[in-house]
Amino acid sequence: MTALLFKLVGGIGLFLMGMVLLTDGLKAAAGDALRHWLVRFTGTPARAFASGALVTAMVQSSSATTVTVIGFVSAGLLTFPQAVGVVMGASLGTTGTGWIVSVLGLKVSVGFYALPLVGAGAFLRLLGRGRTRSVGLALAGFGLIFIGIETLQEAMRGLSGVFDLARLPAGGPGTHLLAALIGAVMTVVMQSSSAAAATTLTALHAGAINFDQAASLVIGAAVGTTVTGALAAIGGTVPAKRTALAHVLFNLATGLIALALLPGFLRAIAWMQSHWGLDPGAMSLAAFHTAFVAVGAALFLPFIRRFSAVLERWLPERGPALTRHLDTTVLQTPAVALEAARRALRETAAETLELAAGGLDGPQVVEPAALRVRQALEQVREFLTKVPAQPDADAVPRLRLAPMHAVDHLTRLQSRLTPPEPVRRVLHHPHLESARTLVLETLKLSVAGLRGAASEGWVRQVEQQAAALAELRRAERPRILQETAEGAFAPSLALDLLDAMRWLDRLGYHAWRLSHYLGAENSPEPPVVEETEFAEAETEAANVA
Repeated sequence: MTALLFKLVGGIGLFLMGMVLLTDGLKAAAGDALRHWLVRFTGTPARAFASGALVTAMVQSSSATTVTVIGFVSAGLLTFPQAVGVVMGASLGTTGTGWIVSVLGLKVSVGFYALPLVGAGAFLRLLGRGRTRSVGLALAGFGLIFIGIETLQEAMRGLSGVFDLARLPAGGPGTHLLAALIGAVMTVVMQSSSAAAATTLTALHAGAINFDQAASLVIGAAVGTTVTGALAAIGGTVPAKRTALAHVLFNLATGLIALALLPGFLRAIAWMQSHWGLDPGAMSLAAFHTAFVAVGAALFLPFIRRFSAVLERWLPERGPALTRHLDTTVLQTPAVALEAARRALRETAAETLELAAGGLDGPQVVEPAALRVRQALEQVREFLTKVPAQPDADAVPRLRLAPMHAVDHLTRLQSRLTPPEPVRRVLHHPHLESARTLVLETLKLSVAGLRGAASEGWVRQVEQQAAALAELRRAERPRILQETAEGAFAPSLALDLLDAMRWLDRLGYHAWRLSHYLGAENSPEPPVVEETEFAEAETEAANVA
């Protein structure tokens, strides 16, 4: 009995470790491409569903997909309806594990032949570089999966001789519900619906349980897998909690539908066995698993937007709007965390520029509004310090650079939200009318662009307007000084006008740099010329002083 228990626990452990290594290796090998692929192909609910199914089939873990999507929706990379489509697809994609186990793991004794895969993968992991190391990790995990399946088979054959679970009552709603609960508990304990499904498949193949019991266990496993996503959402943002709730409700509803329609599903499987030649054992169970999840998805997909709207009403957005994307659960994925910071900076920059424009065109900036943007910027700075460095990831340093530049410009801009009194007195002077009008246009275009309301090419327009503003300042400075020397202006007024021109130029300059670093989706590289105009303005200020 002890040997049987050891084999059972060891087989499950080997399978779980293989799944973890395979998932981590594939995700690391794919790198940032997997994130771009998932985000790019989720435009509609149907495409989001297909993306979730394919990604989950690739990484062999619905939990990994769900946790990743929770991070994406928290960071603002996916809308909530898109995230719901992806988690539904993940539920279908995870059924691929059953097909792998039933077609390869149980039909062919591949445990012995999988040993060289583990060895080769380990050597690649130790001796390789870059993505080769990740491929080695995935290869070792793939081999461990089949070694675990073979160990499970041996344990299940011994278990069928000790406990004949097939003799337990197999009919009735109560029995099916109890078996489903057992399947859910198995999944929660193992933290993997794939492991629970593999255990059920091997038990069915060994004759330890009958098909009806196995079907109920698989239904329970589909419901139990939602626990991982729910745990990942604890302490997360409201979008993360919504996504986790959507996953729980979808899988729970699908499980209840499968239990209610179980007699019909079983008759359909029997018909496929007799007419299509479907194997009556593990392969039939894999087909059943795929079928009931597909039925649930077909029922939900047409109403995905309504379903999402209901959940959004149940869990309304709370807390600061500017920093709602800063979810600490995404910190372990630096590319996603940096994208979350960039989106928070976009919203903070848009509101800051709006306040600056209001300070030029109306009353002084209200202190609560200024405090709000300062607090938001401080939260972004703290968030950026927590993003771990990844020297092996080529894109991460580049992605980190743009937010840091943006934080620098926002810090300086927020110290200039309200013009000093001498500048305010001359803002409506005829000599400043052109500059004031131009900087207001620049600020408003930047705000519209950062909020996604401007036409394509708006960053280039902001740059051109900022350059025109700098040229206007250079042209006005000698003119004002000349007219002052001729007696047209009092020296004090001339100095105030020059200060006001520099103030307007700086606002336009910061608007351009913020638009440049935060406006493009790919966080572009900084240009060669960064501080030339600003340094020139500071030099002029020192000379006048």
